[in-house]
Amino acid sequence: MRSLRQLIRASEIGIVLLAALVGVAAGLAVVVMNAATQAMHEFIFRIPLDAHLSITSGMAPALLLLGPTLGGLVFGVGSWLATRRATAPPVDPIEANALHGGRMSLKDSAIVAVQTMFSSGVGASVGLEAGYTQAASGAASRIGQAVRLRRADLRLLVGCGAGAAIGAAFNAPLMGAFYGFELVLGTYAIPAFVPMMTASFTASLTRQILQPTPVPVLPALDPPTLGDWPAVLLLGLVCALVGIAVMRGVTLVESGFRRSALPQVLRPAVGGLIVGALALWNPAVLSAGHGAVYHFIVSGDSFTVLGLLLVAKVVASSVSIGSGFRGGLFFASLLMGVLAGRAYGAGLDLVLPGLVASHAFYALIGMSALAVAVVGGPMTMTLLALEITGDLKLTLAVLAAAATASLTTRRLFGFSFTTWRFHLRGENIRGAHDVGWLRELTVSSLMRREVPLVDADAPLAQACRAYPPGSTPYLVASEKSGFYAGMVSTTALFEAEAESDGKADAPATLRALLTHAGETLAPGMTLRDALATFSRVEADALAVVDAERRIVGLLSEAHAVKRYSDEMARRLGEITGEPLD
Repeated sequence: MRSLRQLIRASEIGIVLLAALVGVAAGLAVVVMNAATQAMHEFIFRIPLDAHLSITSGMAPALLLLGPTLGGLVFGVGSWLATRRATAPPVDPIEANALHGGRMSLKDSAIVAVQTMFSSGVGASVGLEAGYTQAASGAASRIGQAVRLRRADLRLLVGCGAGAAIGAAFNAPLMGAFYGFELVLGTYAIPAFVPMMTASFTASLTRQILQPTPVPVLPALDPPTLGDWPAVLLLGLVCALVGIAVMRGVTLVESGFRRSALPQVLRPAVGGLIVGALALWNPAVLSAGHGAVYHFIVSGDSFTVLGLLLVAKVVASSVSIGSGFRGGLFFASLLMGVLAGRAYGAGLDLVLPGLVASHAFYALIGMSALAVAVVGGPMTMTLLALEITGDLKLTLAVLAAAATASLTTRRLFGFSFTTWRFHLRGENIRGAHDVGWLRELTVSSLMRREVPLVDADAPLAQACRAYPPGSTPYLVASEKSGFYAGMVSTTALFEAEAESDGKADAPATLRALLTHAGETLAPGMTLRDALATFSRVEADALAVVDAERRIVGLLSEAHAVKRYSDEMARRLGEITGEPLD
């Protein structure tokens, strides 16, 4: 283990080898979860072997209702048993990289992966991507912690795990790598390029060897003309609005369940009943809908059917997640995007007959644009379209719509689905950028513990003898009981002592010189909060006191700013590949 750590620290080859190992683990996780979920679909809903649940017709109505309902009941009870002793929610890859330096619990990740697999297996309208990325990133974090990787390397390995899992899920390694860059690392870091690509390609190769999937046949598409671009950009705007509605819908459903008297363990059963009722009309609302994505790209359904199915899928996904099922909206948003794009194309045909050459063209654009609105990552979704179709000209249209959707969502809503969930929990983070180091740099880790203490009622001459010029720029005064009384600068002290000769009104003790008696720092304050306090009270140094106002340390603004600058330089070095010593 020591030799491996030395190899990783001495050469980039070591982290690349670890990334390859993580890629294999991610590919295996995707294979196992796919097989288990498919087996559940075949057992619960009695569908043919290897058939897709979301496009299988003729299922018994009783199975469509009872599968999600009873499955939700089992899920609710099982989740309560598995997590009843948990003190905090499980950390996902984005939160781990943003706040915890890439540290994740392998046990929590395994629980989330099983919950996601079970939710999709009983027909809840959620995606498996949450389980894929949680399992792969959890394994990557465990490997990284076992070899004691540095913070930047551990974050990179977690990003490799998440990106590799998504790449394997879609057999789209480029898309998987950019998922890791955009959504889990939060930056296109040059040193991360080779490890990320290695992990994603290794995962895709592992899945193709163990679980080969046929390449879907898509219709031939004409390249977009100049006249198509206004409609493409408008579709990006429409997809952004649909994506915002989905995210708001999940929140409203959750809020409704919380306000109800329904016990938490029973909520998934109620959500499953609603999803099952919708599935009586069309099974496309069930599970992630991965098979339905390709089906509806080429289907010939009418505008009315497509619009109603889009509404049904939005409701099913919102109810599934809002009622407590575990899963993501990534896969579901792809199907919603296809339906939105097809409905958009059909609507254009009704308004301007003959304008739309191919409805599949708008379906593929809508697929990527709506996923960008919900998940984020415009380059990730653009590369997905490129790897599915191999059509570069179509990809340019996808990029334009994705950029429109991304801009509109940021301006009108400000969050992706994941960061919106963090916001609802009170975490003010906008992505996976590493802001956790600011929370880890607390006042207690920065403060000076040898505090130059004086009694607030000590005579000036006594204080001057105890701390001669040059010994310290600041003094911390305390009461006789030991509690904090205020700050005194030695400059003010010696000026007052020099001016006190022969003056009747001269201060007899330090108490007349005290400043910032009501302004202190707490040991648990973050560096950011401490700097804000210095700026607000216009102090060069402040005492650090505990909850009882006993003095435990001293921190100067100059030292805090220096540590902040040093850490910022270190983070910049991690991005550029030139870490500073």
